[in-house]
Amino acid sequence: MDATGELLVRCATWALPGLAVFAACALGSGDDVAGQRAALVSELRAAGISDERVLAAIAAVPREEFVPPAAKHLAYANRALPIAAGQTISQPLVVAAMSAALALSGGERVLEIGTGSGYQAAVLSQLVHTVYSIEIDAELSAAAARVLQRLGYANVHTRRGDGYHGWPELAPFDAILITAAAPRMPERLVAQLAEGGRIVAPLGDDRAQTLVLGRKVDGRLVEKRLMAVMFVPMTGAVRTPVE
Repeated sequence: MDATGELLVRCATWALPGLAVFAACALGSGDDVAGQRAALVSELRAAGISDERVLAAIAAVPREEFVPPAAKHLAYANRALPIAAGQTISQPLVVAAMSAALALSGGERVLEIGTGSGYQAAVLSQLVHTVYSIEIDAELSAAAARVLQRLGYANVHTRRGDGYHGWPELAPFDAILITAAAPRMPERLVAQLAEGGRIVAPLGDDRAQTLVLGRKVDGRLVEKRLMAVMFVPMTGAVRTPVE
């Protein structure tokens, strides 16, 4: 607050293709958390997110629990934040856009590739029946599992492993969400997607990436480009060229 007692709000504005210009604000430390969440939801709605179930999920999940202590004051800024192992917790706008793209109705079994902090899995848990999430980094996997368990997200199941291989013993999945950039749509994950199911993933390299939505129709994937994004790269077997 300044000398007059007015709350100071620091904002930056920018735009993503296909979405309105929006502001990312780091609210002052005196703001209540509920107010910060409400402000974030208003930003996302103004930016073009119209799925009310997704907006309610964003409002319900305490993002401050998934960011490092030094970044908690930025938990409700509409921006990506660094976490352990050189990874990031995704920007809320992108989390919302990816979740909305899956057109979830509530009864789905969803596979997430790249647990990271656990935030995206927590948001999905509010939208579906069950979330299965895989993380290749042992440190991140263990930390996310602890946070999700502590917060009571009982319908989220995590394990450590190479996400390219998916979770075949539990397939098929109604939807798959990938939180790291792959050079192509991972073949083994497409194979684990149910007929009529949707998969959303950032595809590209460290220079340019596009968020792509795929829907499985008659055993084949019909793809649609959604918007430009920038994610950390997906690691593991997906980097092995297809022969």
